[in-house]
Amino acid sequence: MNRLVNPVLLLALAVLFLLSLGIGSVSLAPGEVLRALLQWQPASDDLRELAVQHWVIVHEIRLPRVLLAILVGMSLGTAGAALQGLLRNPLAEPGLLGVSSSASLGAVLCLYYGYASLSHWLLPGAAMGGAALATLLLYVIARRRGGNLTLILAGVALSALAAALTSLALNLAPTPTDMQDIVLWLMGSLSDRSFADIHLSLPFILAGLALLLACGRQLDALTLGEDEAGSLGVNLARLRLQIILGTALCVGASVAVTGAIGFIGLVVPHLLRRWVDYHPSRLLLSSALGGAILLLAADILLRLVSGEQELMLGVVTALLGAPFFLLLVLRQRGSLAR
Repeated sequence: MNRLVNPVLLLALAVLFLLSLGIGSVSLAPGEVLRALLQWQPASDDLRELAVQHWVIVHEIRLPRVLLAILVGMSLGTAGAALQGLLRNPLAEPGLLGVSSSASLGAVLCLYYGYASLSHWLLPGAAMGGAALATLLLYVIARRRGGNLTLILAGVALSALAAALTSLALNLAPTPTDMQDIVLWLMGSLSDRSFADIHLSLPFILAGLALLLACGRQLDALTLGEDEAGSLGVNLARLRLQIILGTALCVGASVAVTGAIGFIGLVVPHLLRRWVDYHPSRLLLSSALGGAILLLAADILLRLVSGEQELMLGVVTALLGAPFFLLLVLRQRGSLAR
């Protein structure tokens, strides 16, 4: 069964891809979406004009949003699986442990002080720097073997500190318009995104995914313990640096273009872990596909239920992920008490 997991996930992702491109103020059937993607030109002039309209809707409006959802979902799902493997903690996730909020803080400071206008590369750089610092701090705490409870509390404290500093920046915002723009950005959204956002985040996300996906065998060895992994030839220092850097690239680049979107990295690895026989190496790729599926499905859901005012994607993922996290904590309460 585990050999069929990734093909099934790919098929589900393809179906959601076509479905998402057809949803909007102008509904398109899957066949019309395919014709627009393939740039099919009918013989009739009237049909040709309609085909041009469909092409504009699909390529210029919906395709950037869908592709960005796939990229961000893959990055968050993979980062969550890698962090859980490194920390050997099923509750580890970029959003819950303060990595996403720290990335948001870096991006907000960059926006607040106007550095983002100097170069479009400074915004993702600031977000990735915040994510890297948070991940490094969490790993230092985890190495002291404080247990699950200590790690979660440290993540909560780090997230609260980043949120407080972000609120301070909002409180000191020079104009109400600047404050509103930052607040809306922090809530996470894929609306009004363009190919420019994809071009901005794509190099960093691909680099981060490459670093994380290359850690599979080392994470398999790490399940035996750090001493055993070291005896098997795993360079633990390099593995830690690789996962920290990969997580920072993935989470920072995602936050820079969509804002904070939580719980993807928690829910997806937990749902897929038993289907890959609890192998971290197999879980990484499956979590990438599952993260893309979950984020795309959440985006489809919010577009279906939204009225004139579209819901924010970060709010939807939080509403879906928070009860799941509570259930997971209750199931882990025995290990948390130790």
